[in-house]
Amino acid sequence: MAREIVLDTETTGFDPKTGDRLIEIGCVEIDDLLPTGRTFHRLVNPERSIPAGAIAVHGITDDKVRTAPRFREIVADLREFVGDAPVIAHNAAFDRAFVDWECGLCGQPPIAADRWIDTLALAQTRFPGMANSLDALCRRFKISLTERSLHGALIDARLLADVYLELKGGKARRLDLTTGPRTTPGMEAARPAHGTRPRPLSPRLTEAEATAHRTFLETTIRSTALWDAV
Repeated sequence: MAREIVLDTETTGFDPKTGDRLIEIGCVEIDDLLPTGRTFHRLVNPERSIPAGAIAVHGITDDKVRTAPRFREIVADLREFVGDAPVIAHNAAFDRAFVDWECGLCGQPPIAADRWIDTLALAQTRFPGMANSLDALCRRFKISLTERSLHGALIDARLLADVYLELKGGKARRLDLTTGPRTTPGMEAARPAHGTRPRPLSPRLTEAEATAHRTFLETTIRSTALWDAV
């Protein structure tokens, strides 16, 4: 597996084409389906007021973003963090629309469409006809929501990283019991978890102990062996 970025956004509304803007973005880096601990998180000044309905969802008020940087001031850092990695989002069309729109406003190219991975589509394939919101998936996979009272870009990205791990079978991969060598492109094969040692340990038996052992075999074991009585 390769490096991937789990991304979530908070916005002023549902459609950037009608004037809604991005106000928070959070990213979590994962490698080989495991979080690395590296994150990217920014509040963004949307250069407009935030509707009460949006505030009820994420709790981000005008005062909280009044002194935050504009998107054009953080886009270089965001793109450096994302790099050329695939971008994972839940209902990815929503986040992609806002990220692409904001990039366009500051003269930056959009993230290529084929780099986006939609966990909603993955969940709908695995659980057709079931509720597949982020909350529903967290409950299904027994991922704790205790720290989340409101939506937040970084905490939701962290939750989504756990959900993505479950959807991709990440925990099962960590229980791989195969004994053959596992290789990563550009790296030497890892030593098998089981099998003979590459260099056997040197014997620690002294000559006196070896002689005593041979005497024991000859005088005790052989004298009482069943085959000697035949």
